[in-house]
Amino acid sequence: MAAAASDLLTGWCLFGLALLAILIFCWVYVRKYQSRRESEVVSTITAIFALAVALITSALLPVDIFLVSYMKNQNGTFKVWADANVSRQIEDTVLYGYYTLYSIILFCVFLWIPFVYFYYEEKEEDDGNTCSQVKTALKYTLGFITVCAVLLLIGAFVPLDIPNKKNSTEWEKVKLLFEEFGSSHGLTALSFSISSLTVIGMLAAITYTAYGMSALPLNLIKGTTSASYERLENTEDIEEVEQHLLRIKSKCRDGRPLSSRDRRTLQQLEERLRTLRRRERHLESIEKSWWTKACEAIRPLKIVWGVFFIIVALLFTVSLFLSNLDKALHSAGFDSGFIILGTNLTNPLNMLLPVLQRVFPLDYILITTIVMYFIFTSMAGIRNMGIWFFWTRLYKIRRGKTRPQALLFLCMILLLIVLHTSYMIYSLAPQYVMYGSQKYLVQSNKTIDGQPRNVTLVSKDCDADAPEDQCIVTRTYLFLHKFWFFSAAYYFGNWAFIAVFLIGLIVSCCKGKKSVIEGEVDDDDSDMSDDELSVYYH
Repeated sequence: MAAAASDLLTGWCLFGLALLAILIFCWVYVRKYQSRRESEVVSTITAIFALAVALITSALLPVDIFLVSYMKNQNGTFKVWADANVSRQIEDTVLYGYYTLYSIILFCVFLWIPFVYFYYEEKEEDDGNTCSQVKTALKYTLGFITVCAVLLLIGAFVPLDIPNKKNSTEWEKVKLLFEEFGSSHGLTALSFSISSLTVIGMLAAITYTAYGMSALPLNLIKGTTSASYERLENTEDIEEVEQHLLRIKSKCRDGRPLSSRDRRTLQQLEERLRTLRRRERHLESIEKSWWTKACEAIRPLKIVWGVFFIIVALLFTVSLFLSNLDKALHSAGFDSGFIILGTNLTNPLNMLLPVLQRVFPLDYILITTIVMYFIFTSMAGIRNMGIWFFWTRLYKIRRGKTRPQALLFLCMILLLIVLHTSYMIYSLAPQYVMYGSQKYLVQSNKTIDGQPRNVTLVSKDCDADAPEDQCIVTRTYLFLHKFWFFSAAYYFGNWAFIAVFLIGLIVSCCKGKKSVIEGEVDDDDSDMSDDELSVYYH
């Protein structure tokens, strides 16, 4: 029992180290993109905290799998110390961890982030007293709180296993609903709310992550254009615009007023000249910076990383395709959420994760790599596309120039994508997420001349056909698959994810090299934003 406690403590200690690493990563990541000129303490803390909670929740997945697997031996028997009480305590510990983290996520998504966002929106529009800004922010946030309450109520009382009795009264049906809610301890309510957010995260992953999986590696392979070459072209453009301006201004030297068309052209050319001069300052700063010289020195390493990332993207896409194809061919259909019992078409990740899980923390490292890969590819997609609401671009995400509101939007999107990552891992390795490396014993009868002779016990990997008392299901799975219609949505979302990745791959291949100052200079930027150049390029 002491050895078991020591090993379990080791697992939780590794989780603690992962938690510390997550906090450091989130702090560096948010500080990298936030605007130095418009930074706000509250929005920075909110963004760091929200992203950290999402990553910590994903870090709990391998701990959950490790704990249920560690309670059993490789021959399929339970360990001596793993009696019913100990097993229940371990399961409850993980379950309470999910309760806490998912509740905090709901608090962030429906209360904290909206309030901070609307507060700073009001602060920009009205520099009056703080009370009026807080009241207005609370008024808008109330809508999000209402949505959260509705989701919790629907999840709490949606009928899952209510028996259909013809003679039962309406009161008896309602009573059964309350009894089911009480027996689940609010699990269905929380699961419904989190699953609703996960569907939104799926849409964000389809939009940003799928495209980023192709854009990031190909940008690393192609590289950027030369700063000196771009600066030469920019100088020629400045001279051309200046000459055009002189030709227009020469028309009014004798006192004649300019036509409305010439005035519009003059205004457009002056704005164009300001943008070109800003580009000139950026290009000059980048050309002289030590960071540019260092990037040129490690150019071969970037190409290697690009090739590695595109291989990982193709491997991930192929694995996802095989998993979805298996569901299409062997699942119970739409009404069951395309849930499949067992694996008929295996894929690389489905084979690799159960093997690595036996040597803790190798699977932890792989899941961490997958989650971080999703973060970086999602960020690449967001940086290339910006944050859009239908056909309107709301914000641009740029290093050192992201406004507080855009930063909150960014972390909200990444939080939802990380939530969806847990289901993506389940899609690729359902047995691993449900049971880890657990085995159970089955009887094997040997017959001689048609008569049973020897009865032996053979260990078999846990699956959906295993007895409930022989295989322990992870708490993660309970949250993921309470409602079949969410599983059906995830299934179709996976097909959309594959399609968008392939389209993004074709688009990224056809596009040329990116500018060395891609996204750093835009017409709607102010000249004051140039003051932040020194943060990265000097």
